Amino acid sequence: MAKKDPLFLVVVDDSEEMHHALQFACGRATAVGGKVGLMYCIVPAEFEYWAGVGELMRAEAREEAEANMAVHAEYAQQLTGEMPVLYVREGDIRDELLTLINEEPQISLLVLGADTNSETAGPLITFMMAKGMAKCRVPITVVPGNLTDDQIDALF
Repeated sequence: MAKKDPLFLVVVDDSEEMHHALQFACGRATAVGGKVGLMYCIVPAEFEYWAGVGELMRAEAREEAEANMAVHAEYAQQLTGEMPVLYVREGDIRDELLTLINEEPQISLLVLGADTNSETAGPLITFMMAKGMAKCRVPITVVPGNLTDDQIDALF
């Protein structure tokens, strides 16, 4: 059986530190001949009992997700020379992240960016380090949000 290229997964959100995670994942993928994966999680619409409103909100959220992913995918492609693997999920980000990691055997590393401007590293990192780690089948790399691109690139 041929070994597949490792996939380094980054969770796309609107945080500044997400860029650092993406920069690291791209550097790692380039260094070892792997690929980058991007996951965006859509929060479910609150108005499920109004079917029309809920569907409209879902469609708008999907369009926003795709636009956001396109920007980050283009950046990742510039750094690695390859289009990243894109995943758009809907639901609780913690549950969807763990489900995706367990469904996709090619994912070999989760890369998260740490918020260095607050008391905690961020809600997703806090969850993954406390409860999520026991359910996660891959290593987790946490990239400090105060590193420059040059500092991250120097790691490879």
